[in-house]
Amino acid sequence: MIDIENLSKVFGARTLWRDVNFTVNRGEMLALVGPSGSGKSTLLNCLGLLDRPSTGTIRYEGRDITRFGRREIRRFRRDALGYLFQHYALIENANIVENLEVVAKPRRLLQGKGSAAIAEALDRVGLAGREKEKIYHLSGGEQQRVALARLMIQRPTLVLADEPTGALDDTNTTMVIDVLREMSEAGCAVVIATHDAGVRDRCDTVFAVHESSLADVRHQPAHS
Repeated sequence: MIDIENLSKVFGARTLWRDVNFTVNRGEMLALVGPSGSGKSTLLNCLGLLDRPSTGTIRYEGRDITRFGRREIRRFRRDALGYLFQHYALIENANIVENLEVVAKPRRLLQGKGSAAIAEALDRVGLAGREKEKIYHLSGGEQQRVALARLMIQRPTLVLADEPTGALDDTNTTMVIDVLREMSEAGCAVVIATHDAGVRDRCDTVFAVHESSLADVRHQPAHS
């Protein structure tokens, strides 16, 4: 699905990380772990083309996406990439269903099965019947559930999650990881930057990012 080859990121005289190599396959959940400042979010942003590595190559289905132009980047984000942010990235003045329609419309899901897809996603995250509530009225956990529902409707092939459970209680953390696991089992590749040992332990592969060095990649059994 996505291959990272000899990636490095340099800020001035500081090398954040170098010689980064790993592969994320379809159906796999990979955790990026490491201390604060080690560059987990920067690495995630490079995978999502929100930032560019200093050297190296990122290949998605064999194509070097680091060489994409603006139009190709927009198409990649629209058709393949789903992002789950720690701070949700929702439209606060809009209601729940309007936030979900943002991703439904480009895929023409509102013609026919769109409403059913939205209702199904909201039911899965425990927000059925609350479609008209404004985002700013929701708790942090509820907002992350909306972001999860948005991801389910978008149906990306690659999900990048940046500390998605950092501000959540145990119940909401479990829901987030359960949904990401379901998406991976459906064939999606999932990369999660996390400090949470519980989240790490539910991933299939762990990549440890340390300043200026490549740490270990270890495989462990998937947890459902």
